[in-house]
Amino acid sequence: MASVESLFDLSGKVAIVTGGGNGIGRGCCEMLAAAGAAVVVGDLKEEDAQKVAQAIREKGGKAIAVPCNVLEEKDLGHLVTQTVETFGTVNILVNNAGGGGGGRENPLNIESEYVERIFKLNVFSAWKLCRLVVPYMAKSGYGSIINITSMSSINRSPNMSIYASSKAALNHMAANLAFDFGPMNIRINCVGPGATRTQALASVLTPEIEDRMLAHTPIRRLGEVQDIAGAVLYFAAPVSQWVSGQVLFVNGGGIQTLD
Repeated sequence: MASVESLFDLSGKVAIVTGGGNGIGRGCCEMLAAAGAAVVVGDLKEEDAQKVAQAIREKGGKAIAVPCNVLEEKDLGHLVTQTVETFGTVNILVNNAGGGGGGRENPLNIESEYVERIFKLNVFSAWKLCRLVVPYMAKSGYGSIINITSMSSINRSPNMSIYASSKAALNHMAANLAFDFGPMNIRINCVGPGATRTQALASVLTPEIEDRMLAHTPIRRLGEVQDIAGAVLYFAAPVSQWVSGQVLFVNGGGIQTLD
């Protein structure tokens, strides 16, 4: 049996993380780098991506920052090209960039342009990146794709129909792509975070809201970025080499919905 260390060792592997400049994306970059991967930090805000890459390098890791608007196909192509030119290949892709939701999607008020944008952001960009990286993964003999979805993909909440359905689409997309990519020794899975302490959550979180969330959470705390990043590491590493098409919800055993 392989050692525990080798099962989580990403030395020699190359990872792309979209939306890697902050929050869960940053946590994923730092976790994968700590496991030995060279990391490409893609983010709409180049300054944030540079800070993450610099922090990784200061700890002895390998990382570069690449500005990337995942809504732009040329940016997606540039992200992959820069990765291959710098590190030689792509082995791991974390589709983390996304947006929408927040209980602001009243179906009678939102415009069709908003709907199209959220699906382009949350679903189509991930699908396009998969197509771009899979040839490199197949050639290298190692590939793992991780989509960051959401508890919203299975929850039922008001004013969340577009975000929730886009995240559900990511789950089902992975379940089907597992059949397409499996013969090439490429895995694709999803991590669905529950309420996780990020800047985005902090902007709306109050003690009252937190108490109401924890009423539905057996492990009585909100998630931390490292909780989500740990699940991403599991799917990225050799330890999960026979796992594909799955969704792992990281939510303290509950559902952080409001009554």
